[in-house]
Amino acid sequence: MIVSINVHSSQFPEQLQVELLESLRTRKINHKFHYESRRQAKRWLDLHQKYSPSRNDSHTRELYGEVFGVTAKFVESPAAHIIGLGCGGGEKDMVLIEKLQRLGKMLVYSACDSSVPLVLVSRQKALKILDERHVHDLVADFTNADDLQRIFITQTTGNSTRVINFLGMIPNFEPEVILPVLSSLIRPNDLLVFSANLAPGDNYLAGIRKVLKQYDNPETRAWLTCILEDLGLESNDGELKFSISENVNDSGLHRIEAHFEFAREWKTAMDGEEFEFVAGNKLRVFYSYRHTSETVREWLAKESIEVVDERLACNGEEGIFICRKNSHSPQ
Repeated sequence: MIVSINVHSSQFPEQLQVELLESLRTRKINHKFHYESRRQAKRWLDLHQKYSPSRNDSHTRELYGEVFGVTAKFVESPAAHIIGLGCGGGEKDMVLIEKLQRLGKMLVYSACDSSVPLVLVSRQKALKILDERHVHDLVADFTNADDLQRIFITQTTGNSTRVINFLGMIPNFEPEVILPVLSSLIRPNDLLVFSANLAPGDNYLAGIRKVLKQYDNPETRAWLTCILEDLGLESNDGELKFSISENVNDSGLHRIEAHFEFAREWKTAMDGEEFEFVAGNKLRVFYSYRHTSETVREWLAKESIEVVDERLACNGEEGIFICRKNSHSPQ
């Protein structure tokens, strides 16, 4: 079988090389480089299966089903266009599609992610439910592509409601960077289903410490180590260490970070540019913001995104928000 998928210029090799060089210059790995290869995608899916509350907590699974049931009822038009923005493995998108199918809606699905393997996984799942004519795919970095709105419009059928799923994505982006991008894609009649990893309990910092084990574990280390191995680093070059960074950039938000701390001098060259690290230097490999329900609403409101329904997991570790663009916001 031969499958053709659409790759946006934001994910062309030359652009990826530019961003990889910038990652080394700034000593901050761009998160997109954790999903590029089949090996990385497989390790991430394994990690997600073991530690994600939506996969191993029965109440959180039920919560997503409940939220998607509510979302489906908001769709009053006879057709819907589901956009998995950062689709990952596509499991949650399929739950929404099945809910809408039961209501007799005509459906179009667009799987969008920066990872070729993950887009393929989501696409194949969708093809088990929908006709091939109604399944679209796009490998793109939506933080670096200014024509996504035009692309999605060409995929949307007439008289349909567009539902954008942005699930589990916000932790790995600076909120002030990603939310304006997300806001620019939401039209007045669109629905946005937005989920965020939360800090459980009444004590914000204590809640983050409680969930640290979901990150500092062998599976996460194996996944994050892929990019380090691809760069030529070996285990005796240093150690991957996890920590909590508080009030990042005076945002009031804390996040979990992973840094590779060098134990000895290490050099590499790429495109004629040399990079040198000495013992004690750090390379930031990963970060994940932890929000509260209140901070999610505050950050969304800054971009005129209004929460119309909110559901929180019993364990307090995940929040799902059904949103619309504020009708008074400029377009």
